[in-house]
Amino acid sequence: MTTKNKFGKKERLSNHSLILELVKKGKSFKVFPFYVKWTYVEKNIAPVQIAFSVSKKKYKRAVDRNLIKRRAKEAYRLQKNPLIEKINNENKNIILIISYIHKDILEYKKIEKAINEIITLVIKLSS
Repeated sequence: MTTKNKFGKKERLSNHSLILELVKKGKSFKVFPFYVKWTYVEKNIAPVQIAFSVSKKKYKRAVDRNLIKRRAKEAYRLQKNPLIEKINNENKNIILIISYIHKDILEYKKIEKAINEIITLVIKLSS
């Protein structure tokens, strides 16, 4: 079963209580240039919900923040299928926040490679 390469509203982490739960009890790791926080949740709309963040302190211009988030979302959208299939097979629900922590805006290829490593790591850690 392959999911469509979309990043719809159901897959976006926007529930305030879920975000607070993630901040309180989530596990974390770093994959250059990202900091990832993740945890399992009881029930959710989608098997995997994810949010992307970029520091307003480091990137004053919204154009720059949006560019980074757009690149990260696109990389995730194209590579998410193995993660979703694994989480579906285990009947679990997972939430993630991926924060960009580098001081420079990296090109898409480097962001894509980092997102691939993040997905691989989450699959390993969720086993």
